Amino acid sequence: MVSTEQIRKNVKVTGGKENCYLDVQRLTKSFGAHVLFQDISFSISEGQKVGLVAKNGTGKSTLLSILCGRESRDEGDIIYRRDIKVGFLEQTPQFNAEDTVLDACFNHQGDDEKILKAKQILTQLRISDLTKPMGELSGGQQRRVALANVLITEPDMLILDEPTNHLDLDMIEWLEGFLARGNKTLLMVTHDRFFLDRVCNLILELDNKTIYTYRGNFSYYLEKRQERIDNTRAEIARANNLYRKELEWMRRMPQARGHKAKYREEAFYELEKTAKQRIEERQVRLKSRNVYIGSKIFECQYISKAWSEDNVILKDFYYNFARYEKMGIVGNNGTGKTTFIKMLLGLEKPDNGRFDIGQTVRFGYFSQEGMAFDDQQKVIDVVRDIADYIDMGGGRHLTASQLLQHFLFTPEQQHNYVYKLSGGERRKLYLCTVLMKNPNFLVLDEPTNDLDIQTLEIFEEYLADFPGCVIIVSHDRYFMDKVVDHLLVFKGQGNVMDFPGNYTQYRSWAALKSKDEVPAEKTAAKPRERSQQQKRKLTYKEKIEFEQLEKDIAALEAEKADIEQQLCSGNLSIDELTEKSRRLPLIKDELDEKEMRWLELSENA
Repeated sequence: MVSTEQIRKNVKVTGGKENCYLDVQRLTKSFGAHVLFQDISFSISEGQKVGLVAKNGTGKSTLLSILCGRESRDEGDIIYRRDIKVGFLEQTPQFNAEDTVLDACFNHQGDDEKILKAKQILTQLRISDLTKPMGELSGGQQRRVALANVLITEPDMLILDEPTNHLDLDMIEWLEGFLARGNKTLLMVTHDRFFLDRVCNLILELDNKTIYTYRGNFSYYLEKRQERIDNTRAEIARANNLYRKELEWMRRMPQARGHKAKYREEAFYELEKTAKQRIEERQVRLKSRNVYIGSKIFECQYISKAWSEDNVILKDFYYNFARYEKMGIVGNNGTGKTTFIKMLLGLEKPDNGRFDIGQTVRFGYFSQEGMAFDDQQKVIDVVRDIADYIDMGGGRHLTASQLLQHFLFTPEQQHNYVYKLSGGERRKLYLCTVLMKNPNFLVLDEPTNDLDIQTLEIFEEYLADFPGCVIIVSHDRYFMDKVVDHLLVFKGQGNVMDFPGNYTQYRSWAALKSKDEVPAEKTAAKPRERSQQQKRKLTYKEKIEFEQLEKDIAALEAEKADIEQQLCSGNLSIDELTEKSRRLPLIKDELDEKEMRWLELSENA
């Protein structure tokens, strides 16, 4: 929790506008000659849920730290409304190693109600032993405790840096629902595109040292961002045509110029700025035709693995992996996903059974622990140490520099030292070292953590065109949907489900299956009671209620659709946007309540 007292040293706290929680004016930050952002301004009103997106290394986490008073700024003002409480989730939270989990959840102060809430949220985040010292928790568990801390204290405004990192899919979906409900005010950095789409109603993009605002969810942002880029590209082309004419005039004109000529000269320099802008073009899709893999890939021959009686990973598991298969592995943390791929790679031994792997298979392994670099080495040299080029087939070669540029490392960045890279840029570099080995079977364990959205899009295209085999362990639902055509679902205690589809298809199937099973469970107890329930008819009052519910539900759904359309239109004022953002979660809650009552009555209608 960050209070106004803690941030008062570095930011202004004022009465401000009634609904405005945060107002940022002309903010600038640089490290030496490297400018992260310059003269950026934006505001966040009560009830707005804001996603901040940008490429790796452009200063997203730095901006959040500045807003919370953890880091200084060069210029500009940060103005909070007086007396609001700000909850800040940073990427690397610090705890006293000797504190218990419950002690680390500060501000409960022995209050039974707050302790109960802490336990409920920690349970949702799979932290069950509240007496365990923080020093005995993994880094991921400590981040989940930090996230629980921010949620428990119910701040007026949440500032979250990568809140979905180290969460499994069930936790992500729970957090998604938690943040989307009610009138919460939120600013977050995340690369989870499903999360951005379902939670946020405003997107801020940090690009080319400035801020662009999109008043809608992530899908709306993608559409409008492309429009902005197309318009800017057209403006640059127009400026270049005019620039050539004006440049000729500037060269012809004598040094002593009159007033009108001086005005034209000043306009020329403004035009020159526009003409020399650069729009980063999307890379051409990278396709390799020189990756061969035989028809035999690998066969899991009745694999068993357990760490204890209470922690069974696999039990007599059989699977024959097909050529060109792109498989996703999903499941809660601790169910054995990473252990499975380590057994496949020979890094962990099964208790029983064996893996029979084809002779042509050449693995490329992206692990969670693999980023070990010499910080004093240049980026380009890290990749060149593996190979100078990849043979792409058809007489084509891909150099180390070209591969790095494809994954958005500029020539200047390639000659920087590794220690200058952000966390996301280090992940990208590690990915390039794996691909530079030219494998025909990629095994990727959480490859998307900390990668920016543009890199994710490029990587998705690369994997879609990859002519070999792929296994991915990931909690990024959007990424999985784009890449995989098959799932292994690890459910725990050796229960592994083979599902022929992507993640969204699996969730839809699981939801339908769950609905089919609920009535059977409710009615399976006593046949006599069931028959009595079937005979019961609605009372006159219930019939009237049932008919009214149908009308109310239709009206609420129409209102919900109308508000969602307006929020994505980009035409609302700040006050209108705030009002609609407040109303939408209330409609959803009312719909849930009325639909549940309708279902109850419909059983006897």
